[in-house]
Amino acid sequence: MLKRPLKLFSLIGSVFVFLTVAACEQKEPDLGKEVLIRVSDRVMTVLDFNSAFEIAKIAYDDNIKENPEDRINAQIRLLNELTVEMILLERAEELAITVSEAELEKAVSAIKSDYPEGEFEKTLLEFAVSYEAWENRLRNRLIIDKVIEEELNTRITITPEDISEFYQKNYQDREDNTESAQESEDINEAIVKQLRRIKAEESYNSWIDELRGKYEIEINRDQWERLTGSLRIEENDSSQKDISQKN
Repeated sequence: MLKRPLKLFSLIGSVFVFLTVAACEQKEPDLGKEVLIRVSDRVMTVLDFNSAFEIAKIAYDDNIKENPEDRINAQIRLLNELTVEMILLERAEELAITVSEAELEKAVSAIKSDYPEGEFEKTLLEFAVSYEAWENRLRNRLIIDKVIEEELNTRITITPEDISEFYQKNYQDREDNTESAQESEDINEAIVKQLRRIKAEESYNSWIDELRGKYEIEINRDQWERLTGSLRIEENDSSQKDISQKN
């Protein structure tokens, strides 16, 4: 079902995976916009969601337009992703986590470096995303990365026993068992990185569930049904409430 090459996602991944978190910067919606998601006092409108979904569709085959079930599944997936992002932005605000202009510029340069001269801007135009909007969204992506680093990765503990067990399972049977001291150090460093990533992935869901319990999360079911033609949301947390009567 996914169709675009990975290289494209060095740009698009920064655009639509966290695309509409820029809308989360608004603490109240503009007049005339129905609220679809609310996390505490942070809101996302139906218009914001539709804009995100239009760009998200580039990651899928064309039959998503023809298959209602595939379309609904993609919308639900995006709804859940954006809800989590709003939660993480709320947490960032609590922790006073920000991104400096220097950090933002460094990230922008790294992404642009993957593209020939002028192609970066052409790609933004193709998906009808302004440079300013993309940069603001990238800033939010970087903020979220910092939250994950601060809250999740620093909780991870890697013991010598963990390293030893991982080495025995993944390196012990290599043909060349005469590594130099430098090679051994490199292996240990690689093992620590892999273990950190594995443990972070294992802890992510439970960590997000903890954060869900901190905030009031509301979905406007009336607007969701109008948007998708379905009431199915596949909520992961009972704290999500229906706000259809509030808007």
